[in-house]
Amino acid sequence: MQSTDPLERLFALGSNGRPPLILAPMAGVTDVPFRALAHRFGADLTVSEMIASQAMIRHVDRCLKQSASADPDAVRMVQIAGADPGAMGEAARMQVELGAEVIDINMGCPVKKIVGTGAGAALLKDESLAGRIMESVARAVEVPVTVKIRLGWDDTQRNGLTMLRIAENAGMRAIAVHGRTRAQMYSGMADWEAIGEIKSRAAIPVIGNGDLTTPEQALTLWKKSGVDGLMIGRAALGRPWIFREMTHFLTTGTHLAPLGLEARGTVIVSHFHAMIRHHGPRTGHLLARKHLGWFTRGMPGGAAFRDRMNHAPHPEAVLEMLDRYLNSLLQAQAA
Repeated sequence: MQSTDPLERLFALGSNGRPPLILAPMAGVTDVPFRALAHRFGADLTVSEMIASQAMIRHVDRCLKQSASADPDAVRMVQIAGADPGAMGEAARMQVELGAEVIDINMGCPVKKIVGTGAGAALLKDESLAGRIMESVARAVEVPVTVKIRLGWDDTQRNGLTMLRIAENAGMRAIAVHGRTRAQMYSGMADWEAIGEIKSRAAIPVIGNGDLTTPEQALTLWKKSGVDGLMIGRAALGRPWIFREMTHFLTTGTHLAPLGLEARGTVIVSHFHAMIRHHGPRTGHLLARKHLGWFTRGMPGGAAFRDRMNHAPHPEAVLEMLDRYLNSLLQAQAA
């Protein structure tokens, strides 16, 4: 009989010869349309973009929209951020009442405006507060609670192992580790040896994150670190089918045929429509530009298309440009 616990089901995939693949939470990116798209292409779990606890308990409508269900068949995992244990617990409780099946605590965001409030990666410098937040959230809800961290604040304070112990003692069900310090932001290479050391000392599942851009890297870094799951972030931007590619390679050792231009075009157009439906014409139009930029990165004439698209006054104009652009590529391919 299959377990009803979403994390038990997730990590059971490891017994099938491959790790679960998880879409990382990314502010302003992993909204409902993008999470649904990643799930469609084989992500085993997707995480909402980071939701501020203080805004959540003030019932800010944007927070409710950010945490909405992306797919009726997908596990609903919501990430919250903040520096006040009470507010974090209340925000978690509210999210569970709205249907969240897993709560994730952000203790890794390096962005200045988040760190400046004492949240995100700033909590790596205050281990006592980090522990109180984890305990507060775990007490507030009955669903599984996880935490996402970095290796530390900087190279003089790499306290990933200490954060692991705090997480275990606070009742966290899993920990995701981005293999960089806050000081590194997204520069340099992720340290998978350090992630592997954390995994070797852990009594809870460890998810590795950082520099997972190809199927070969997914296999190599999984074997190297022994982690229980792999989290893919920036590599999925404009390439949500990376989950399908990685799953195929991890399972068979062979590469899946690349997604054809016509199929890729269908994905791009349908995602644009989904953005407009979810966010509304004005906001959806503006937010979709980022995704169109990522989707067309490396495509012939992509830079010129992006320049025109960024000056389009409304969604209908973008769709007309997109249709002409994709048709020109298909005609060139057929010539």
